[in-house]
Amino acid sequence: MRISFTPRRRSLVQAGLLALGLSSTLAMAQAWPTRSINLIVPFPAGGTTDVLARALADKLSQSLGQPVVVESRPGAGATVGADYVAKAKPDGYTLLMGAVHHTIATSVYKKLPYDFQKDLAPVATVAMVPNVLVVNAALTPARNVTELVAFAKSAPAKLAYGSNGNGTAQHLIGTQFQASTGVELLHVPYKGSGPLTTDLLGGQVAMSFDTITPVLQHIQAGKLRALAVTTAKRSSVLPDVPTLEEAGLKGFDIGTWFGVLAPAATPKDVVARLNTEMVKIIRSPDFAQRMQAIGAEPLGGTPDQMAKQIADETTKFAKLVKDGKVVID
Repeated sequence: MRISFTPRRRSLVQAGLLALGLSSTLAMAQAWPTRSINLIVPFPAGGTTDVLARALADKLSQSLGQPVVVESRPGAGATVGADYVAKAKPDGYTLLMGAVHHTIATSVYKKLPYDFQKDLAPVATVAMVPNVLVVNAALTPARNVTELVAFAKSAPAKLAYGSNGNGTAQHLIGTQFQASTGVELLHVPYKGSGPLTTDLLGGQVAMSFDTITPVLQHIQAGKLRALAVTTAKRSSVLPDVPTLEEAGLKGFDIGTWFGVLAPAATPKDVVARLNTEMVKIIRSPDFAQRMQAIGAEPLGGTPDQMAKQIADETTKFAKLVKDGKVVID
């Protein structure tokens, strides 16, 4: 039997279905979360992204009443983890601990399987961590930036610096450092700070421009020597270490921010709830104290503010990538 609808009845049916869909979405948002949430870290365990993710997940589990499980999915300069979350079901149960690296990857990689600004929805920025130029303490000819540059020029392409991977902030800082000083360094990409720090301590690479968090204890122990931070102002946990600007290199102001993102179609109510809970945590004295201990500065803010930051930095790094001719197939 064939059923036909008048235009008016068809409109009423469509409106009813739409209302039902909206009601289901609203109901889901109100009930959320009913099970554990996965927070994807696009680097191996032990690095700054992992440390921040676990600090946030610990508090978020308490405030949401459900476990927040940190899961590592490293590879390709943090793009493997980003792609996984971009393609995940947009239900609020799969989140990404993103970082400045993702705004760089947009320009560095010729093709990415996702669009960082279109396929992921900003939730909240968590913290900013200054990067620091460190050398193995055994590298005695390099006790400051001037001596490091002179030593590097005496052996072109011999001095190796490690990064968290091709297309990451550390890679780009190294590229800019070479352009500013006229030295030629050997770039050695790793999958994250954990394996990089191990090789830096072992002398497999001589230097890095990593975030403060994974190297701070080794600087304090005298195993690594901090020569300069890459931000416009000094770090509160390394007050005696100058900025690269103070060391004579102009135009350096790159820090590494970290923030949480969700798949683009995640319900706005869920994103709003996540933002509210995260900002409370980020601005709490307890979390601030925890961040201070690892050299991080708590941030917070709205999803719109994070979206603007991402858009601005994508444009900024596109120029640096072009000028440095950094391209990865």
